Amino acid sequence: MADVQVKHYHIGDGLRLGPGRDLFDYLAECVSDFLARKQLKGQSIPLGFTFSFPMHQYSLKSGVLVKWTKSFNCSGVEGKDVVKLLSEALERKGCCGVTVRAVLNDTTGTLMMGAYMDRQTSIGLILGTGCNACYLEKANRVLEWESKSRGEEVVIDVEWGAFGDNGVLDFIQTRFDVEVDSNSLLVNSFTFEKYISGKYLGEIVRVVLVSLVKRGLLFGGYLSNAMSRSGSFSSAMVSRIEECTLKDSKGEILQLLETFGIQNCTEDDLIVVQHVCCLVSNRSALLVSICLAELINWIDKPEVTVAVDGSLYQKHPRYQFLMHKYMKLFTNKRVRFNILPCQDGSGRGAALATAIALRLDDRFGDCWR
Repeated sequence: MADVQVKHYHIGDGLRLGPGRDLFDYLAECVSDFLARKQLKGQSIPLGFTFSFPMHQYSLKSGVLVKWTKSFNCSGVEGKDVVKLLSEALERKGCCGVTVRAVLNDTTGTLMMGAYMDRQTSIGLILGTGCNACYLEKANRVLEWESKSRGEEVVIDVEWGAFGDNGVLDFIQTRFDVEVDSNSLLVNSFTFEKYISGKYLGEIVRVVLVSLVKRGLLFGGYLSNAMSRSGSFSSAMVSRIEECTLKDSKGEILQLLETFGIQNCTEDDLIVVQHVCCLVSNRSALLVSICLAELINWIDKPEVTVAVDGSLYQKHPRYQFLMHKYMKLFTNKRVRFNILPCQDGSGRGAALATAIALRLDDRFGDCWR
């Protein structure tokens, strides 16, 4: 593959919750800045656009946002074509040579990148701030088909983050989950994602710990200001505590808790914190593994590779082990499965899809679409 150069740009709360036009103008500004840094201004540049939210996708160059998820809730975007919005922003910024040639969900990008690395890849999984999957489905199983052309397989975006919004998962919901949901940006939405994803794992742990403190069962009943703040306990903190547990490094956990204003922890306090982090992590991995195993069984191929991207999978020290452990329990014994880490797979996959689209355009024009 060609040399990959990456620059990360931060999107603040004001942009995530403000007018949609401001968000897309900022994205265009980031593109402009990157082109300037690489001395590519004024050149004709095909752009692959990874858009990590539920879309109705009508073509490779058209995707209509269904609903914002995670920490985004910009006005004026739901129900709109995000490719059109980005293209207009690029034009306002003077990036007239930049053309969006492909828009992909992040799971699809990861699937594309995984397939490039391993031909057995049939599932793309995002396990980071949010969680979702897509898979290769046999085209003859798809009942509703809008395109004129039809291949042997089609990519299905599962959007399982919203699984349970209709109440079917209430039997696994705890009072801690109810509290996390009630304090979230999108209440009663994306139920499954709130059980498993990186955006919420730390908050679930915090809510459990606060409950134990209030009952006098932890930290001598002392609740620090930091611990009482919603969102203060990150999933990165959970991963670090899990790592310290594996290393049997209680001293590091003590230092982490001190950053939350918690002093004089007892040995029992540390064990409780470790146990809560372990339980919440295990539940997340178990639920993801059950869904992945079901997809693998449904695909019904002798060998299936799952391409995975996302910070939770990459940074949590036990997650990969837990997924293998639980998937073995639920996957058909006739199937060999493999988990393939694809760092930045969503972005690289979008670039790969764009390159493929350009090559097909050169060979067949618009006939292949």
